[in-house]
Amino acid sequence: MTAQPPTREDVLTVLRSVIDPELGADIVTLGMVPGVVVDEFGAVDVEVKLTIGGCPMRADIKREIESRVGVHPGVSRVHITWGEMTPDERSEVMSKARWNARQNAGDTQVPPSTRVIAVASGKGGVGKSSVTVNLAVALASTGRTVGVLDADIWGFSVPRLLGITDRMEAIKQDDSTRPLIQPNELAVGEGLLKVVSTGFLVGEDTALMWRGLMLTKAVEQFLRDVAWGDLDDLLIDLPPGTGDVQMGLARLLPRADLLVVTTPALAAQKVAQRAADMARRSFMRVVGVVENMSAFTDHHGDTHALFGTGGGRALADAIGVPLLGQVPIEPAVAAGGDTGRPVALEGDGPAALAFRSIAERLDEVVPRAAPGAVDMAGCSARMLAAVEAAFDAPGDGGDAQPVALTRRR
Repeated sequence: MTAQPPTREDVLTVLRSVIDPELGADIVTLGMVPGVVVDEFGAVDVEVKLTIGGCPMRADIKREIESRVGVHPGVSRVHITWGEMTPDERSEVMSKARWNARQNAGDTQVPPSTRVIAVASGKGGVGKSSVTVNLAVALASTGRTVGVLDADIWGFSVPRLLGITDRMEAIKQDDSTRPLIQPNELAVGEGLLKVVSTGFLVGEDTALMWRGLMLTKAVEQFLRDVAWGDLDDLLIDLPPGTGDVQMGLARLLPRADLLVVTTPALAAQKVAQRAADMARRSFMRVVGVVENMSAFTDHHGDTHALFGTGGGRALADAIGVPLLGQVPIEPAVAAGGDTGRPVALEGDGPAALAFRSIAERLDEVVPRAAPGAVDMAGCSARMLAAVEAAFDAPGDGGDAQPVALTRRR
């Protein structure tokens, strides 16, 4: 007696066991299976939409579908029709994957209401740490409490850029089961910086010869064993590249957004594009690009593009995010870094104004959570996907209509 063909629901149930290797969830839940047809002879046709047409995981997904559906005694053949998602569909899928990553993330001392911005670059020498510090100062100068995590474990520079030399200490608090590291603090007008770096644990000239696992553990400790307290923002200065620290951060703090720093040189733009690709493979949203060392204006008013032109705009266009600002070459930036007085702290030159403008643009593209919106456990992934899809919409930011959310105070 010939076995009865499976129903459409039977096939969908089986397909829920097929996990996308990159997205970490089943292809049905992710919305990658828009159609399943089973005819009376047991022929099963499955429509699968991939995030990109040339998805490297296509062969793995094909093998899983054929092997799992094909074992049903009523199935005579399995045929897969491949398609590619629209930008809106892709955004929703990535948001769902990001939701899953958040649900599986470990606990940290970073408050859930804190806006987390990781500052990245594809290569060294583009001024990423200087951008991180000056943006932190610009945000704190508006009366906020801003954390700065120097995750460039080998090449820490934040202590010198902020002029902080105090060592960090671990103190047992009354409400804690273990001692917690106390971040160094720096008042900025009515605001406050809370700063953590390996530079507060070792001498400035000491080489840290740590392998990848130790680097990731250091970042994990800075997130889980530091008494951050109340924070409006946390800026994380990542090391250049796409290695262990970046991947560890995506796992430990998946709600972080990424800001990419590049220079006007097109070669630097191509390298920085890898940092954006790494972020999206880890389900971190890229929120914008900052072009540093944009141009130099001499005392005659003539502008000189010492490092080329167009890299920031080209990168922003390539990855579909806004160019948040261009920071010109100005001696005051280097002088402020050498003396521990960031130019955004008290300067009024072009670079200082650029950093303050970029900080304002961050408020537009990454609004803070509204009061009462901290606990996301009761929210549906569908609602989150709708909100994050709006944030992920490509454009240059000029016509963007950001969601108006009240900043927590």
